[in-house]
Amino acid sequence: MTAPKHILLLGADGFIGRHVAYAARAAGYRVTCIARRTSALKALGFETFQADLTAEKWHSASSWKDLARTAHGVINCAGLLTGSPAAFAAVHEHAPAALYDALPHGGFLTLLSATGIEAETPFAEARRTGELTAKLASENGRHRLTILRAGLVLGDGAYGGSAVLRALAAFPFLMPVLGRGKHRFNPCHAEDLAQRLLAATEEDNGPQPIPTGGADTLTLKELTAATRAHLGLRPVPSLPVPMPLARLLGRLGDAMRAGPFSTTALAQLEHGVLAPTSTPLPGASTFIARRPPTPADLWHARLYLLRPVLRLTLCLLWLVSGLLGLFAPPASYLPDLAATGLPPDTLTHAARAFGLLDLALAAAVFRNWRPRLTFWAQALLITGYTAGLTAIAPHLWLDPYGALLKNLPILALLLTTRALDTER
Repeated sequence: MTAPKHILLLGADGFIGRHVAYAARAAGYRVTCIARRTSALKALGFETFQADLTAEKWHSASSWKDLARTAHGVINCAGLLTGSPAAFAAVHEHAPAALYDALPHGGFLTLLSATGIEAETPFAEARRTGELTAKLASENGRHRLTILRAGLVLGDGAYGGSAVLRALAAFPFLMPVLGRGKHRFNPCHAEDLAQRLLAATEEDNGPQPIPTGGADTLTLKELTAATRAHLGLRPVPSLPVPMPLARLLGRLGDAMRAGPFSTTALAQLEHGVLAPTSTPLPGASTFIARRPPTPADLWHARLYLLRPVLRLTLCLLWLVSGLLGLFAPPASYLPDLAATGLPPDTLTHAARAFGLLDLALAAAVFRNWRPRLTFWAQALLITGYTAGLTAIAPHLWLDPYGALLKNLPILALLLTTRALDTER
């Protein structure tokens, strides 16, 4: 009995990577999912291999040798939209080059790239480097090579740019569209793209990238309206968002590390995301009609734009709290703390110290620094504030302005923010 084809899948925990993993498993292949975080993939029943591609360990072929020994080839779906130059180089060049080098000769390299990489953005430059790395690895017949340059990829779920599209489609009363909504797309579905990537493992198309998109070409306005209709929402007037305002929001997204809300994403959009191809995948009119919407789709769409709003709300809370702790006159809070029996100077110094801590949390929330750690720091601090003040000044629970009572909705806000924090 012939052993099943063994595929190494880079970027397996991403939006498209998971679709490829499921498609490969359904087709009877043995797929090893390579990702920085593998716990979810393990829970889904996949064979996994944990590797942070930015770590220098994975920039050496010897680190991949044991894994690659039985592999027939690699499907590379790993990629960054934003990041440092070092991270871009590691993910798109150094780690893949080492893995390609470790593969037995004669295997396949299937690289998922992107259309529009002629743009002058760090993302486009990294994608060009990734393509060159794969081409060099395939020279002299070492490996069979296929490079697919995909345009906009949508799915039943939503991630990154597709999540933003769905969120704008579900906007209440009006439908925001960037510019005049004239940007053109021929989107494909992630499931269809996954099947195309699997088919490419049997091909050798050489170094020339293949544009890969869907059969239907739509403007951004048309695509947003179609997405809104699929969510079961009635049509509403469109609201053009001037590109200067969009760029300003993109810079805010850069500062907040808010994923698809970035100047890079806007630059790629303006450069063009159309992927004209002679053999298109099923178009939007086909895949949008494949299944009915669910309440979860609408929930996600309506909550998605609230994520940055909730973060900014928490940031404002900690910023104002920190400034008050540093600069509020002691007379405004010392009477409430008299029951502690501590000297006024000690209480004042404590207020100043907690003010600095609050400001540090404001910065961490704004920059999305270690979200899990920041969540626990906020939760513990609010719980500590509440418990401590309850012990020394329980009358604050009955304060007409809700001095302590407000901590309960703040904790609920924290829990909601953490529950929505599911993207990398």
